Amino acid sequence: MEIKDYRKRIVDDKIEEYLQLFGAICIEGPKYCGKTWAGRYHANSETLLHKTTGDESNNVQLAKISPNIILEGEKPKLIDEWQEATNLWDEIRADVDKTGLKGQYILTGSSTPNRKGIAHSGAGRFAKIHLRPMSLYESGDSSGLISLKDICKGNKIAKATGEVDIRTLARLIIRGGFPGYISYSSNQTKIAISEYIDLIIDDDLYRLDGIYRDKHKMRLLLKSLARNESTTVTNTTLKNDIKEIDNEDIDKDTLANYLDALNRLYLIDNDEPFSTNIRSSIRVKQSEKKHFVDPSIACALLNLTEEKLIGDLETFGLLFEAMVERDLKVYADSFDAKSFHYQDYLNREVDHVIELDDGNWCCFEIKLGANAIEEAAKNLIDFRDSIKKEGGHIPSVLCVICGLTNAAYQRPDGVYVVPITALKN
Repeated sequence: MEIKDYRKRIVDDKIEEYLQLFGAICIEGPKYCGKTWAGRYHANSETLLHKTTGDESNNVQLAKISPNIILEGEKPKLIDEWQEATNLWDEIRADVDKTGLKGQYILTGSSTPNRKGIAHSGAGRFAKIHLRPMSLYESGDSSGLISLKDICKGNKIAKATGEVDIRTLARLIIRGGFPGYISYSSNQTKIAISEYIDLIIDDDLYRLDGIYRDKHKMRLLLKSLARNESTTVTNTTLKNDIKEIDNEDIDKDTLANYLDALNRLYLIDNDEPFSTNIRSSIRVKQSEKKHFVDPSIACALLNLTEEKLIGDLETFGLLFEAMVERDLKVYADSFDAKSFHYQDYLNREVDHVIELDDGNWCCFEIKLGANAIEEAAKNLIDFRDSIKKEGGHIPSVLCVICGLTNAAYQRPDGVYVVPITALKN
């Protein structure tokens, strides 16, 4: 379908590829990250299944009563928010089996539905594609002079990338990557994201599965997650944080249920621990690194402004790390690489690990200021050498992603240095 002013997404290439391989694809991700627009860009017809509060739309009712009517139209057919009528999953699977054709349907969903009533997984017929908010390259805030894929392959790089202002980085973190807000100021985005969070709490959490969750405690949990952004805190620590700072208590089962709900709404995008390819005797910690799907959510929950962020460099560094890791995941997904973090019981940590499909893995340290590059590079080298000494499988690439540096290059010791504002997939 022709869409005016559509801003291309990195995932567009994968959507095109998957439409050639599968009968139907499902684009998943948080609300307002661009799923519908991406689907429309690749579709030739559409049906929108939007449920109004308390009532089903005519299209939702029609999908449940006469699903064959919803499936009519020129293919690929976009069905937006398909989880409002989960019976469509099996109807589409049956239609794909019947025709044997590829690229028939594009589904989008902003929550993981209850599988009740779905008879078949859709294996072999469906493929899922995860869409995150925009990376800096997609929003036009990275020059894209340096390719992450080239770095992961060990290719040489040496380019001047230009000066970066600390206030610019603060603005990019607070503004985030939701497509509808990329032209907003920091203050405008803070207002918009605050309203976004309110609607999630007031409406979407109940519509997810019809379960009432205490709105006050959910908001306290969200604030605790914001305070612990880019850390490996446990659920117990989150519980204690809520009690210590907000003088409220939440039991562990409720906390786990609330976190699961946020996951199902794609608001959380934690980094899993990496260990499979190290093959050393050192035990690896199994804590996930906590992340919202976009740093703007944490900023809004903490009521941060550019001035507050610049005045608190520790918080700035953690939220800068969150923004960089969002981008690394977007870029790595485009060449089928997987993202992790590393932490072991010898207190060795690596901010971000990218595992390639050939089994090689690449280590990234994320630093806001150029003054931290030397120490970060040394830590990466020491980490690699200690893994080698233990007989483990060493990383193939070491890289420091920096905020305030004006060049991308490979140091004499082999460590890459790249500004995030020059990176692309």
